[in-house]
Amino acid sequence: MTNKKIDLSLQQAKKCVAEFVRERDWNQFHTPKDLAMAVSIEANELLELFLWKKQSLAFNDFDEQTKENISDEMADVFHALCAFANVCNLDLSKAFEKKLEKTKKKYPVARVKGKADKYTTYLKNE
Repeated sequence: MTNKKIDLSLQQAKKCVAEFVRERDWNQFHTPKDLAMAVSIEANELLELFLWKKQSLAFNDFDEQTKENISDEMADVFHALCAFANVCNLDLSKAFEKKLEKTKKKYPVARVKGKADKYTTYLKNE
């Protein structure tokens, strides 16, 4: 891989991660359990960057180093998720599309627009 700017599809990202893992002979360590844990751990490292910050702080209010750290952690989450999808032989695009349709049904625009409640709140009111 080069350092030039690239615009990857999900499938291309998965291939890049697969190549990265294969080159390092890390497949032996990549079990669904370990990769699911890696996704969670990386997501928590992202979350940690917001710990003890003012709740109203917008992304542009962070200093450049923190913005870079946030970007790095987001990439780590995505990398771990791609590796997990590879090991489980899942199509991220199809999984995302399917889940989005389910979520649209749980949160119909007419009922939830401008509200941040969990979908179970709306079910109770039916």
